[in-house]
Amino acid sequence: MPGAAPDTRLRGTRLPRSARRRQLLGAALEIFVAQGYHAAAMDDIAERAGVSKPVLYQHFPSKLELYLALLDEHAEAMVSAVRDALASTTDNKQRVEATIAAYFRFVDEDGGAFRLVFESDLTNQEAVRDRVDGVTAQCADAISEVIREDAGMPAEEAMLLAVGLTGMAQVAARYWLSSDGSIPRDAAARLLASLSWRGIGGFPRTGEQH
Repeated sequence: MPGAAPDTRLRGTRLPRSARRRQLLGAALEIFVAQGYHAAAMDDIAERAGVSKPVLYQHFPSKLELYLALLDEHAEAMVSAVRDALASTTDNKQRVEATIAAYFRFVDEDGGAFRLVFESDLTNQEAVRDRVDGVTAQCADAISEVIREDAGMPAEEAMLLAVGLTGMAQVAARYWLSSDGSIPRDAAARLLASLSWRGIGGFPRTGEQH
């Protein structure tokens, strides 16, 4: 957890490169989430990981490269979660529920990684901005493809609806997490899915009577 005492158990221990990278990314996530990019220091990350700073630089030559590696990993996780939700069923009501639930899980798990994807303090950097924008674009692409196939809708209209759904899911999930309310996560996701389905479910599927 952010603010916990540094874990020095692995200091000096030789790990396979992949395991060391995983260890460093885990430590970096804690520091970046707790402090933000600008306030985070490579010294803090190395200390949290229980390694020397030269070891950290062997894997990640700069703080930006380390941040981008984390962002890539968790952006891919968000996109994969949405694609998996869409592929989990052919029932569109259940697809909406699964997709909304994926956003709520993402903001509630993985040690605050959603803050890098949805609340980055480094979007003035083109490489970061491209990745952040890419998450919304890829999720919307996946959703719009389903809408086009099922409703026979023009690509531009399907994409507009898909962007609306992703934006609503993301903002609502982040609000739910920050509000620290009494609504359990699954119940909150179902409530938002009900609202979403009342809208998107009104569009007839291809072949149905208008």
